[in-house]
Amino acid sequence: MNKIGFIGGGKMACAILKGIVNSGYAPKEDIYVSDKNKDALESLKNNFGVNVHDNNIYIAQNCDVLLFAVKPFVLRDVLEEIKPYIKENQLIMSIAAGISINTIEEITGNIPAIRIMPNTPALVNEGMSAVCKGTYAKDEHVKIAVDIFKSVGKVVETQEKYIDIITAVSGSGPAFYYYIIDEIAKAGEKLGLDYETCLTLSAQTAFGSAKMVMESGINPEQLIINVTTPGGCTAVGNDVLKSNNVSDILDETIKKTAQKAFELGKK
Repeated sequence: MNKIGFIGGGKMACAILKGIVNSGYAPKEDIYVSDKNKDALESLKNNFGVNVHDNNIYIAQNCDVLLFAVKPFVLRDVLEEIKPYIKENQLIMSIAAGISINTIEEITGNIPAIRIMPNTPALVNEGMSAVCKGTYAKDEHVKIAVDIFKSVGKVVETQEKYIDIITAVSGSGPAFYYYIIDEIAKAGEKLGLDYETCLTLSAQTAFGSAKMVMESGINPEQLIINVTTPGGCTAVGNDVLKSNNVSDILDETIKKTAQKAFELGKK
């Protein structure tokens, strides 16, 4: 069994770590975490029983898989710090947004590297992660990444050239769905029903609708037809969405977000 080392112990690292432990993918004794925040390390140790250290080099020296869960602006410095201690048989995984596999490989050399774009619903085991294979990574390395991130939700394998689109659709996507859920709840509140009840109705409806898309095998356009009676309530609501060009607004939202992701990746 590979020893897995987390460099960075923030919320996303905690979610992934929790998934690994709860799924049984790896025993807690084989998981190590380093972070500058001693309170965060103490919390991880108490909650999950994993090994914690305040030294990144220790993690690099003692783990087979290195999962970087640090802020993008510090990733290069951390890679430079541990570079002398990285071994050819190790696997590097990064969830740092905007930092390309090429950048990682320029610093670390011919080391297998995989870039992952997760999202925050991983915190409730409903994450969506995209896995991108580096130049020197092999199929067995991809399998490790896929298995780890399956412990916190769904996974797709893709090419890094699509990462900006993925960032817009699923990386940033939760914020857009939260906005829609909240606005529908507020609209119900304006009509006289209390907000908390409206929020429950809206959120569960969104969750159930997503599950229908994922599990029914029916495309969303047909699902809309299935729930819409001509001349009925849903049909009226659909007409409002179409007449106000909601599809154009969402299209622009994804385009602008993807463009921003591209710009950040060039810095």
